[in-house]
Amino acid sequence: MENRQTGTIQKYALFFDIDGTLVSFRTHEIPESTVKALTQAKANGSEVYIATGRPPLIITNLGAIEHLIDGYITTNGALCYVGDEIACYQPICKEDVLTCVDDSKRNGYSLIVVGSKKVAVLDPTGDVDRIFRQYLNVNELDKASPLEDVLKGDILQLTPFFPASYEPDLLGRMPHCVSGRWHPEFTDITSSSADKGKGIMAMASHRGFDPSRTIAFGDGGNDLSMIVQAGIGIAMANATDELKQHADYITDSVDEDGILNALRHFNII
Repeated sequence: MENRQTGTIQKYALFFDIDGTLVSFRTHEIPESTVKALTQAKANGSEVYIATGRPPLIITNLGAIEHLIDGYITTNGALCYVGDEIACYQPICKEDVLTCVDDSKRNGYSLIVVGSKKVAVLDPTGDVDRIFRQYLNVNELDKASPLEDVLKGDILQLTPFFPASYEPDLLGRMPHCVSGRWHPEFTDITSSSADKGKGIMAMASHRGFDPSRTIAFGDGGNDLSMIVQAGIGIAMANATDELKQHADYITDSVDEDGILNALRHFNII
């Protein structure tokens, strides 16, 4: 772990999860201290990247820093891009997709199916509406497309709503997939070739920077791969215990100037 010593400004490629890291679960906004910190980090020569489980359709809460962002790791690394350039694209094999969709229909749990351009929502229990609209303040899923239309194209991510205890059963029947859970009621399933850590490596290759000069910030289970992969992995104070155990540094929570304090600690601002 590095320590703040000389005061010499350091330049890194900075990767940020959104929910619980950049954006407060309490206010649904990016704290002003974070906006100022990222503005200064960019001015000092660092680059700013998003690393989220959200598909592009529902990345709608970054307006305060949108002009600072150099690139995006979305759908937990299945789709990474810089502007119009694709740095990584890893769809789920169709057999595994249909296994999950059929299981959802048979067992009656909610499911979000994320295509390359469209999203379908199966919500028989109302869990998607309750958690995404009411808890995460996401309203864009109203724009969801019919499932049959989405299934005609590539599927990048599946988000089923069931407890962690059921994961081994379903994943055992989806051999080409991995799960990244960041909420007790649902998980994000992607191709085994996609996670946020692999997304960092794809972005480093695409942009030409040294992976050792990266810092990743996160709070949930789907952030573990990038916390381990990055040169420095930083867990928020509100992070899961497992993430904290693997992090190089633990900063304050999103609501207590955690990003600002960590960037100061590592001489980025």
